[in-house]
Amino acid sequence: MNRICQLFNIQYPIIQGGMIWCSGWELASAVSNAGGLGLIGAGSMYPDVLREHIQKAKKATDKPFGVNVPLLYPQTEEIMQIIIEEGIKVVFTSAGNPKTRTKHLQEHGIKVAHVVSNSKFAAKADEAGVDAIVAEGFEAGGHNGREETTTLVLSPLVRSVTAKPVIAAGGIATGRAMLAAMVLGADAVQIGSRFVASEEASAHINFKNEVIKANEGDTHLALKKLVPVRLIKNNFCNELIEKENKGASREELSELLGKARAKLGMFEGDTENGELEIGQISALIKQIKPVKNIIDDIILEYKTAKEQINHIRFNF
Repeated sequence: MNRICQLFNIQYPIIQGGMIWCSGWELASAVSNAGGLGLIGAGSMYPDVLREHIQKAKKATDKPFGVNVPLLYPQTEEIMQIIIEEGIKVVFTSAGNPKTRTKHLQEHGIKVAHVVSNSKFAAKADEAGVDAIVAEGFEAGGHNGREETTTLVLSPLVRSVTAKPVIAAGGIATGRAMLAAMVLGADAVQIGSRFVASEEASAHINFKNEVIKANEGDTHLALKKLVPVRLIKNNFCNELIEKENKGASREELSELLGKARAKLGMFEGDTENGELEIGQISALIKQIKPVKNIIDDIILEYKTAKEQINHIRFNF
């Protein structure tokens, strides 16, 4: 049996990314009901809001689901306490040191996966005792690694430094990409952008429409002086690019970023002045679909591609 499916007690080795403003209870429960592992994105939620989403997800699915927690965000202590109180069994951590939370969560029967952008951090996550490691490549949307290592390179690098289950992320939205990730040594895939353009995502319809309109080159990795983040190019992103090209300081960039830019773009639908976090794979996403259809399509394509490869005769 697949190690990730066994670890999280799920049907398919597909993890839904815990994306801020997009990953509420409705998306997480839909992914879990369709055979994957849904994650509620705690990064955009106050503790009481997270509790509400967890309780709604419990009513919407009897399958396992988890919570994604960026460790550097405020109120992490309260969020972790709610996760324990509500009996959540899977937590994905990111943006911080996994040593600070992993053992405590595991003592409460919680499986912990940690997101990394390079093999150095993968080794540290392994040392911290996490149950699985997410190798997130440069193609991914949202917060990203400064090294700009692509998923094609990162996945085998992470595989080389750990025996723990590896989950490939970044640039994956199809069954063929899922198969490729597994050939490179991953045990599963984490998918974000494809699920943004789902009927169940909590993203604003304006943002979803921008995702399916996006083409090659329409995203950009910005804010490398602060926390690198991949965005759809719009008025806000173009202003960031202009300031960065002129050598703007961290303080100037922080002032331009201001507060609630991500909420403004992704949740409230201001597609010109808000922050629109999405991956390069958006160029391949051309339709908003129900989650079940998305997962069924991925699994069918995966099986078809695997069968095709089994019948290829390689003559060298």
